[in-house]
Amino acid sequence: MCSYLAIDIGASSGRHIAGRLENGRLVLEEIHRFPNSMTKRNGALCWDIDGLLAEVKAGLGKCTAHSIGIDTWGVDFVLTDADGNPLGDAVAYRDSRTDGMDAEVECLISYAEHYARTGIQKQPFNTVYQLMALKLKNPELLDRANSLLLMPDYLHYRIYGEKRSEYTIASTTGLVGAVTGDWDWVLIDRLRLPRRIFQPIEHGLTPSHDTASAFLAVPARDDNAVYISSGTWSLLGVVSDTPILTDAARSAGFTNEGGYGGTVRFLKNIMGLWMIQSVRREMTEKPSYAALDKMARDSDYDGLVDVSDAAFFAPENMTRTITQKCTEAGYPPPKDTGDIMRCVYSSLAREYAKSIRELEIITGKRYTTLNTVGGGSQASFLNELTAQATGLPVYAGPVEGTALGNILSQMLRSGELPDVGAARDIIRNSFEIKEYLP
Repeated sequence: MCSYLAIDIGASSGRHIAGRLENGRLVLEEIHRFPNSMTKRNGALCWDIDGLLAEVKAGLGKCTAHSIGIDTWGVDFVLTDADGNPLGDAVAYRDSRTDGMDAEVECLISYAEHYARTGIQKQPFNTVYQLMALKLKNPELLDRANSLLLMPDYLHYRIYGEKRSEYTIASTTGLVGAVTGDWDWVLIDRLRLPRRIFQPIEHGLTPSHDTASAFLAVPARDDNAVYISSGTWSLLGVVSDTPILTDAARSAGFTNEGGYGGTVRFLKNIMGLWMIQSVRREMTEKPSYAALDKMARDSDYDGLVDVSDAAFFAPENMTRTITQKCTEAGYPPPKDTGDIMRCVYSSLAREYAKSIRELEIITGKRYTTLNTVGGGSQASFLNELTAQATGLPVYAGPVEGTALGNILSQMLRSGELPDVGAARDIIRNSFEIKEYLP
């Protein structure tokens, strides 16, 4: 019997993590772990939803818990028919079907108005653009669809038989009102999307969006901290009581997504360890991430790339693309993997610094610390470069930030923890937090 179970599924792996309090400390235990990846199916990049569901059930068979929470990445979904059966493939956000769909949406609503209504940064993979792609290319699926279920909501439905839309995951779609926290029916009608597929949004549940969970696990010392949830993506931002919908926020590419307790995560989606993960996949031998970190440290390469360049989103070969972008920027080509790693790390650190400066201008606040959680918090050299680039002390950890936030939210709902402050005290008492000074 385990008290709380987090089913935390990312773009590269999933895990079942059990948690319980012992003598004022939070003890975690990994129950089950499994790989996850996108594969080509019917000409598109897709998720193996049947395989994911089987792994979720396999993990549940290893542990009995009185509370369970499921979180995944955002924007991707499954359409189901009236009997709850999936319609079509679960196409992944990195698929090219959304190319040009922002322009199609903007024929019906300008991006400025869209942002003012939803507060969501324009990203080519947003659910709203995926639905526009379906509407134009596969209208028969929308015609047959009875429900749209985002990934964690679909898994929850297949396990418990309940259709729902949890607030934090729904907020990633670009179809939820930033102020109301509910579906923006005016927007949905203007885009001529069928109302029937959208389930009522429920608030106050365990966050189903991985970044919402991760932000809850940040052991921030005060309100002047910037957060980074560091994994496949680097999600950099702060927690706000209200959305920030200014022209400056829109122009700088910041987004307003749902957070724990009805808060707003005001953040920027930055290309993260996806670039490192992709380079590693292309290598014949697969060195550990610690080894890649050391390669970066041992390199003296000074080339930089713009990590926000769309060329890095889903290239056929990441190593070649990085090399090409370095030479286009006037740098000598990287000579080995260490140079590639150093380039990515240095470029990420530069982007973090730029984004924090933008954040300070938009919010009118001065930030004094940077907290990073998730798998990327283990990249010690990246943390050192980030401290140098931002001029801020970097506090790294805990590593299992997403699963940890998932578990903490369950403890808060049950009343075992009284408030978020107590949850963060538990984190500081339970896990090593490394400090990197500028």
